[in-house]
Amino acid sequence: MFIDKIKTEGVAHLSYILGDKDEAVVIDPRRDCDIYIEIATENSAQIVAIFETHRNEDFISGAADLAAKTGAPVYHGRALDFAYGHSVVNGDRFSVGNLSLEIIETPGHTLESISIKVEDTEFGEIAVAVFTGDALFVGDVGRTDFYPDREEEVAGMLYDSIFKKLLPLGDQAIIYPAHGAGSVCGDNMASREFSTIGYERQCNPALKVADREEFIRNKVNELHYKPEYFKKMEEYNKQGPPALKPLLCPPPFSAEKMEEAAQQGATLVDIRSPEAFAGAHIPGSLAIPFELLSAYIGFLVDVDNEIVLIAENIEQVSAAVRSLSRLGYDNIIGYFRNGMSAWEVSGRHYNSIGVLHAAETEARLAEGAPVTLLDVRKRNEFEESRLAGAKNIFLGHLQEKIHEIDRQQPVITFCGSGARAIVAASILIKNEFHQVENCFGSLQACKNINCRTIEGGG
Repeated sequence: MFIDKIKTEGVAHLSYILGDKDEAVVIDPRRDCDIYIEIATENSAQIVAIFETHRNEDFISGAADLAAKTGAPVYHGRALDFAYGHSVVNGDRFSVGNLSLEIIETPGHTLESISIKVEDTEFGEIAVAVFTGDALFVGDVGRTDFYPDREEEVAGMLYDSIFKKLLPLGDQAIIYPAHGAGSVCGDNMASREFSTIGYERQCNPALKVADREEFIRNKVNELHYKPEYFKKMEEYNKQGPPALKPLLCPPPFSAEKMEEAAQQGATLVDIRSPEAFAGAHIPGSLAIPFELLSAYIGFLVDVDNEIVLIAENIEQVSAAVRSLSRLGYDNIIGYFRNGMSAWEVSGRHYNSIGVLHAAETEARLAEGAPVTLLDVRKRNEFEESRLAGAKNIFLGHLQEKIHEIDRQQPVITFCGSGARAIVAASILIKNEFHQVENCFGSLQACKNINCRTIEGGG
């Protein structure tokens, strides 16, 4: 028997291939799906079934592609009319060697959500493991805000799915969720990716509730952010996404070609480090450091836009193309050859951003001079700990709320470490704010030098 977890960084997606003897199944495959075929081949197994625990919102599924490549059928929950695959219902069973897989309908995160109980038939009928999709995570439970007109109802469904179906599987059962820490599908997931039903029963904060009504209140009062590209992912994952094209590196662009692309409406996305962007960048470019690319491009760039990448090196370009393809961003038309040095030696104008040390930021605020300290973290982060007087606008909503910022005052962009702050600074400059500085280190630095103006609960 074998089980392999495949983690997709950026969206913190977890998919799995599970097998015994000469058969294997794949659960929640990602779009670039050849890895599952490779693992099956290494284990002398054939992929005989593909399961999707729910219609994912934050990335493109690879189920249809994997089915086309292997001939394996795809199975979904029955509560959504998928254009491909087959519906399953509570109690349906599938055999994989000596393993028995049982479908458990666990609606709440989405109506069609399923979990998959795994038994080792050589040793008994109790659950060895359960694939919980986005119902139960390590340290959290799934978000329930995708049905805004049915919030209390679907939160109640999730309670019933967890407390009446998953927890009764027994403390011994290992849980395998579809996401880990960093996913937009939950706020408080643990950084570890292993747990059991018993451990979660005792230690998961979302499960420490007095009753069903308290659980529902907690879920309804949560704040989650939903980028615009989710709509496209939902459509693709219901109807079947377009086949993945070979992930070829886009063509290199000269400085002249870059300028021409920008004039024709392409989005220049600079994925270099925050420090590099602050030092010199092409006017009008949007900073999204590579480590933030998957998490924030869906809020900031339309999925159909033409994109040109500005990167540290060709390896970073290739990695970005792969990450973006998983989110449906297939229109990467080029990358900037030789990076900023080529722009600089061409004689073209470039911009830079002023930077502030955390101590300078605090001193500026203490002086009482008119300045906007713009903190672009999520609201729960901001409420936990912040600098006194800071204005909070979540980074993903900054473009639509930019009118709330006083253009006449200098703006200092701020976040947890300075990475999200550089994205905010680039947005402000694109929108013709002329007095913008970035606080590198941001709140982490302020805490390390014991800034006196930190307030909040954390």
